[in-house]
Amino acid sequence: MVKDIFETHIMYLKGVGPKKAKLLTDELNIHTFNDLLNYFPFRYIDKSKIFKVKDITSDNVWFQLKGTISNVKSVGDKRTRYITATFQDDTGKIELIWFRGLSWIKSQFSPDKEYVIFGKPSVFKNRFNFVHPEVEDYEKIEGNIVQNRLEGIYNSTEKLKSSGLGSKGFSRLIRQLLNQTSEQIRETLPEYIVNHYHLLDRKSALLNIHFPSDQNIIEKARYRLKFEELLLIHFQILQQKIYLKQKVKGHVFEKVGSLLNDFYEKHLPFELTNAQKRVIKEIRADLKSGKQMNRLLQGDVGSGKTLVALMTMLIALDNGYQASLMAPTEILATQHYKTLKQMLGDMDITIELLTGSTPKKKRTEIQQSLEDGSLHILTGTHALIEETVQFKNLGFVVIDEQHRFGVEQRARLWKKNKIPPHVLVMTATPIPRTLAMTVYGNLDVSVIDELPPGRKQVKTVHYWESKRLRVNGFIRQKIKEGRQVYIVFPLISESEKLDLRNLMEGYETLVREFPPPEFQVSVVHGKMKSNDKEFEMNRFVEGKTDIMVSTT
Repeated sequence: MVKDIFETHIMYLKGVGPKKAKLLTDELNIHTFNDLLNYFPFRYIDKSKIFKVKDITSDNVWFQLKGTISNVKSVGDKRTRYITATFQDDTGKIELIWFRGLSWIKSQFSPDKEYVIFGKPSVFKNRFNFVHPEVEDYEKIEGNIVQNRLEGIYNSTEKLKSSGLGSKGFSRLIRQLLNQTSEQIRETLPEYIVNHYHLLDRKSALLNIHFPSDQNIIEKARYRLKFEELLLIHFQILQQKIYLKQKVKGHVFEKVGSLLNDFYEKHLPFELTNAQKRVIKEIRADLKSGKQMNRLLQGDVGSGKTLVALMTMLIALDNGYQASLMAPTEILATQHYKTLKQMLGDMDITIELLTGSTPKKKRTEIQQSLEDGSLHILTGTHALIEETVQFKNLGFVVIDEQHRFGVEQRARLWKKNKIPPHVLVMTATPIPRTLAMTVYGNLDVSVIDELPPGRKQVKTVHYWESKRLRVNGFIRQKIKEGRQVYIVFPLISESEKLDLRNLMEGYETLVREFPPPEFQVSVVHGKMKSNDKEFEMNRFVEGKTDIMVSTT
């Protein structure tokens, strides 16, 4: 069997070797030729135009110039030394400055050669200069062609940069890789798909995502590569869905018993909408099928998803099984717990809350009642998937906002029983059905597309930052009417520290804009102690807080 060249270890690419290969693996998980080939630029710099020195009129624009470099000299003493040089073309001169790599810089330039420099000018003493510009020997630019140059910029790390693998280093390696392997890039999609969707062939897409000739070809290359990635993901998800439906058995919930009937007759908070009835019917069919249910329940906030979840959990209880509801945050899990308790009223059903902050004594009690079957419904956070949490007979699991949980975390709930429980995933995130088929292709989809009587439709309005004063006026008016405001600062990065800083800066700004004692502003975030979070949430529920500020 002929080995695929793209599975070759990255250390064997010219210019890499064992040390750089280890760095690439440790820093960016790049192991093979294929990994490097699929490491794409995150943006592009347009180097298609040569400007003149006389064209420089702003320090906010990138410029590329062609000319000579002379008068290279060191300035300052040992501690403050830097290098200056004079760049000149036929329209004028401009100063170049370097503060790093001084000994290397000083020996690089010859006064009788032409160079291409690229950078954003800065202003010092009312004169433009370039600090640490990119410099290329014009003779070494491929074919002396500067036009149609779009340079891909690659993400790197400090360790890689110190080993010569900054953006330009990646560009050199990928060019070397393509020179070595481009003739062996094979098409992965059927010809009829490529033609029907007017896609670039795979070789052209890969060549142009790294070294494009114009902006238009970048978009075509991206589209082709994204299309292929999504198609393969879709196939994998469909394969998983077929496996689940054909091979994975589920508990059979044959009967609708006294618990559901009693709840329906005495505790139902409002008449079910037609959408809720339809969804319950779809779930009921799954529960009787003998196959494990994996279903997504989508609906706006206030559409009655939690009520549907509770009623289907009661079907599990009527058939002798336990149920659980897992939420991504302690606040949301607590909210679900209180809502379910309120809905169930005085029914003979035990329900508990388990989170990371549950006291040890209470946790032990919950674990014992789970194992002897006296606890019927358990709500909670990630604590539900801990190995010490064992059910007597878990038959039904509800997961709220499943995108906040990893695949392995959800799978751990399956292993609580020999036969995996039925799984109902809830989300308020509006997902177009075609996208849901891809992202949640391994789930059947049910949609609650109408609100209960009396519930107003959610109105969404978008304002730019420039309209902040108008938004503040709207907030003041609503507070004056006795309403409350909930302000969410979205996730801006994967760093919890940055997210917390972003939240607290926003909170401080709001306190200045809505000062006490006229306004009561509070903040809730994941780093707070559970008691503090509960205190602030209770103040909001009781109407003592006008504005609640939180992260996602």
